Amino acid sequence: MKPGCAAGSPGNEWLFFRTDESNTRYRKTMSNRGLQSSVILSTFILLRAVTGFSGDGRAIWSKNPTFSPVNESQLFLYDTFPKNFFWGIGTGAFQVEGNWKTDGKGPSIWDHFTHTHLKSVNSMNSSSDSYIFLEKDLSALDFIGVSFYQFSISWPRLFPDGTVAVANAKGLQYYNTLLDALVLRNIEPIVTLYHWDLPLALQERYGGWKNEIMIDIFNDYATYCFQTFGDRVKYWITIHNPYLVAWHGYETGMHAPGEKGNLAAVYTVGHNLIKAHSKVWHNYDINFRPHQKGSLSITLGSHWVEPNRPENMMDILRCQQSVVSVLGWFAHPIHGDGDYPELMKNQLLSILPPFSEAEKDEVRGTADFFAFSFGPNNFKPQNTMAKMGQNVSLNLREVLNWIKLEYGNPRILITENGWFTDSHVETEDTTAIYMMKNFLNQVLQAIRFDGIQVFGYTAWSLLDGFEWQDGYTTRRGLFYVDFNSNQKERKPKSSAHYYKQIIKENGFTLKESTPDVQGQFPCDFSWGVTDSVLKPELVASSPQFTDPHLYVWNVTGNRLLHQVKGVKLKTRPGQCTDFVSIKRQLQMLARMKVTHYRFALDWPSILPTGNLSRVNGQALRYYRCVVSESLKLNISPMVTLYYPTHAHLGLPKPLLQSGGWLNPSMAKAFQDYAELCFQELGDLVKLWITINEPNRLSNIYSHSSNDTYRAAHNLLIAHALAWHLYDRQYRPTQRGAVSLSLHSDWAEPANPFADSHRQAAERFLQFEIAWFAEPLFKTGDYPLAMREYIAFKNRQELSRSTLPQFTKEESRLVKGAADFYALNHFTTRFVMHARQNGSHYIADRDVQFLQDITCLSSPTRLAVLPWGERKVLSWIKRNYGDLDIYITANGIDDPSVENDQLREYYLGKYIQEAMKAYLVDNVKIRGYYAFKLTEEKSKPRYGFFTSDFKAKSSIQFYNRLISTSGLPSGNSSPRCSQTQTNTECTVCLFLVQKKPLIFFGCCFFSSLVLLLSVTIFHKRKRRKFWKENLQDIPLQKGHKRVLS
Repeated sequence: MKPGCAAGSPGNEWLFFRTDESNTRYRKTMSNRGLQSSVILSTFILLRAVTGFSGDGRAIWSKNPTFSPVNESQLFLYDTFPKNFFWGIGTGAFQVEGNWKTDGKGPSIWDHFTHTHLKSVNSMNSSSDSYIFLEKDLSALDFIGVSFYQFSISWPRLFPDGTVAVANAKGLQYYNTLLDALVLRNIEPIVTLYHWDLPLALQERYGGWKNEIMIDIFNDYATYCFQTFGDRVKYWITIHNPYLVAWHGYETGMHAPGEKGNLAAVYTVGHNLIKAHSKVWHNYDINFRPHQKGSLSITLGSHWVEPNRPENMMDILRCQQSVVSVLGWFAHPIHGDGDYPELMKNQLLSILPPFSEAEKDEVRGTADFFAFSFGPNNFKPQNTMAKMGQNVSLNLREVLNWIKLEYGNPRILITENGWFTDSHVETEDTTAIYMMKNFLNQVLQAIRFDGIQVFGYTAWSLLDGFEWQDGYTTRRGLFYVDFNSNQKERKPKSSAHYYKQIIKENGFTLKESTPDVQGQFPCDFSWGVTDSVLKPELVASSPQFTDPHLYVWNVTGNRLLHQVKGVKLKTRPGQCTDFVSIKRQLQMLARMKVTHYRFALDWPSILPTGNLSRVNGQALRYYRCVVSESLKLNISPMVTLYYPTHAHLGLPKPLLQSGGWLNPSMAKAFQDYAELCFQELGDLVKLWITINEPNRLSNIYSHSSNDTYRAAHNLLIAHALAWHLYDRQYRPTQRGAVSLSLHSDWAEPANPFADSHRQAAERFLQFEIAWFAEPLFKTGDYPLAMREYIAFKNRQELSRSTLPQFTKEESRLVKGAADFYALNHFTTRFVMHARQNGSHYIADRDVQFLQDITCLSSPTRLAVLPWGERKVLSWIKRNYGDLDIYITANGIDDPSVENDQLREYYLGKYIQEAMKAYLVDNVKIRGYYAFKLTEEKSKPRYGFFTSDFKAKSSIQFYNRLISTSGLPSGNSSPRCSQTQTNTECTVCLFLVQKKPLIFFGCCFFSSLVLLLSVTIFHKRKRRKFWKENLQDIPLQKGHKRVLS
């Protein structure tokens, strides 16, 4: 089993119930015995969850808040379903059969409701007409390759007035033909007896399901179906989603028969539906199961909700109440203890019909499997759901876990699941693919991780058809049907192709990526970290060694230093470590254990006027200090000259006022700035980036596409001038390399079955990457595909954009003006074609992005799709040759301020894909720079260090990758000798970090030695003096001379 994209589903992780701050009073008054009881209760719930015994579903909402975001049970699962998993597709008779008056069919309550309540629906004859195009339905089933077909029998087509007498011959023939054809194709039929189309005569004569007499009438109808079709049917569904029948039919009035606001009728109808089902189940169990060997259940539907405050017990209870009031209403009597849930009985005591003890025994256990529906009918419209103030969720996995907890892990058949599209969508139903992918992977996770016994899945629906209260304004079919056509051809949508693929592979295979590889990058590989613009300190932060003045402390008792006027002391020259920010930078870099450090200069700080008339020497000295001190730690610099962002263009004010990059003279100004930097820093810097991400200027120059293209053109010329300057004057002596870095995210067609999406993905790459790469690395001109598409849009009068033309001189200047390819890669974008009108760069591309909800994503919705990195590296090699490539920025925002597991996961996966590109695809990757060193306040957390310079756990993870030069096998020996270098770096770091302390220690030790020497000297001298002079002093008789 391999995890990939996150499906956003929690694992089978349970935590004891907790309360939040709003329950402070409750906590204060709660006794120790109460606390113990709470823990015991929670433990009991936990044990039930683990063992699979039925219990309290509330535990599903009590999740561990510290649960890892990259836990395998959370991630998209690449695995297969169990062998012989039941793959199917379904329809409802009223939705697809059409021909409501044909061949003796009687009217249903939905025929009447449509004509009285849905005025926009003119005729039911505008449906898919499955009744007369049965062969086309069968061909659609053959195309997908399903194991079963779930369909419903139209009660009024068999018995026009609802009572079982002589069946309508034409209707009987239709269903016999359908069943025989399914058996011939080895497709298992699953037959629903009642999918909402009650014969109108029964509604008018008895009041429909409000009348208890319907129980026996329904049983008679079911008996006839068992007798007539039971030899070919092994799976029966009595009623489809009785909750919607009762609630929308008698409370909201959205469904037939359209009654509103009668709660007593709502629960009476629900009561009768439960009893009708149980009577039919017992009938089948006694009279038909012994020789037909089939199974029978009832399809129960539900929504799902998440608590507003996951730690709040009251919100969890409201979630439980919400699901119980919908799913538990019918599931508890049938799959539980034969009675309604206590929550419902307590709230609806006066209107909820009671079950007698005999009826409880009759109802309990009347389902051979749990048939479950999870589709948009349970969610639309939202204001009709019993949300209890909580958040609606599409988490199918959690509902399945709730069923497991409540009802003892029953066998589950998902009898309806799918999504919808707008009526204008024909075959490119891309959204439906991603919803199906999400739902199916949640089912797979539930099976593999949670031990839930799902044995089959029904995609809904086979065909576009009538969608109840929405009429024909939405579509849910996997096959498109033009309702206004005569032949009603079934055209497979993208979702049909996708479902066919899933069935064929019995799950999800990892196509995008090959298995992990083990290996190492070469010893001269650049392991780096990237930072954005470093703002220079213009005055040293530590002046104690450079200030020549003498100070006296606390002269007036105010505990302040007072300068002694007229006194000057001799000081040492200023040193790089006088800058506190540099010392801090070095400390962080040393902890990273990188070999390279990429940072950007601040152009306005170096040249405030934008030209060489005023050069800020202090800023240049600061940057030289950063470089030189880094080199002492064996950390080589990669310096970016110009680093614009969407929020800050980063130009000197005079240049900005003169038009910025729309002014062609900017190219010469940039060349002058670059030359100054080459002169001042070039002896220490071997890797230069002229401009960071010039292909993202549309964020700034967005007034029109022509502004964007003009600015980009001037940037290309500026870069080329700087490159040629370096190549001509500085490379011979400095021996460095120069390029620019391009934002190079990969683009994948959002819909792999749509040609328009594949074309859009390639077009995005042409507009995003080739826009700059083609002139530099290939032709000296903009991509032909880009020029042709803009011309096409001009002809369509959708755009007035024009790409600038390179002169011959400019083309020669630009072509080949880069020593390596530098790319900033962060994610993969799912792209779809979207025709747009307007003369803007974004509109010229005609692309739209789709967020794959199944993918692991960061807080800024950055999808973690590592295989895209390898694809873009191969694309660069394929289009521009065997270039040296540096990945100059790669990272993700992780909300954690300490244990940033998402970043660790991201780094490991993306470096793995870089390793594949290097070893398998022979891409010449020369370096990898993780983004970034420190995060900024109030911005996404991309840093290895917080904004207050606290280290995160991902640093150690990156250290290990660097120390092993990649991903070596367990028994491989180190290719590069790291021990000596690391030891030297450690000593260097200690000396740099502790230089003031070492100086003070040396002074103190010298003073101590001098003091001891003087003391010893004086003691010896004094002893000698006394020894010489005491010899002349007379002693009394009997005394001895003692010298001490």
